[in-house]
Amino acid sequence: MNTMGKTIMITIGIIALIVMGLFALNRETSKTNEVVSNVSVMQSETSRNESSLSEQPTAQETVTTTAGSYQVYSAEKIALAATNDVVMFFHAAWCPSCRALSQDIEQNLSAIPSGVVILKVDYDSETELKKKYGVTTQHTLVQVDQDGNQIKKWNGSPRLENLLSQIQ
Repeated sequence: MNTMGKTIMITIGIIALIVMGLFALNRETSKTNEVVSNVSVMQSETSRNESSLSEQPTAQETVTTTAGSYQVYSAEKIALAATNDVVMFFHAAWCPSCRALSQDIEQNLSAIPSGVVILKVDYDSETELKKKYGVTTQHTLVQVDQDGNQIKKWNGSPRLENLLSQIQ
């Protein structure tokens, strides 16, 4: 083979390597973009779920002293314990038993006795509150007094009736 033929073969080989490298890089970029896209969708859904829980007022977020209630936690609601039994429910959206209890509470709002307030606390974001009460697992319930002092702590009430039976 002459010098010109060798040069052409080397050039074709180099071009082939460059094309294969670009193809491989493009595939990796596509996979990365797909992962980023999936993460964005998951974050968007999580944000939408959290905002719907915290931003859209519902009947269950209305505080009354004549009937019990199930509300999204906020620090100022602890003061309700001055005239009510207040139970904080450390809930995680990804926890099946938490979702089951929450659904049971929501389906039986009228069964919450007068003077009982259940506060739904986001297990994943309320790290300081978890530290304060020694909460190490989701689906933990903590009854507190008006100053936020723990009266009782327990785990895993599967239904509203079990939760209510634990209140002191």
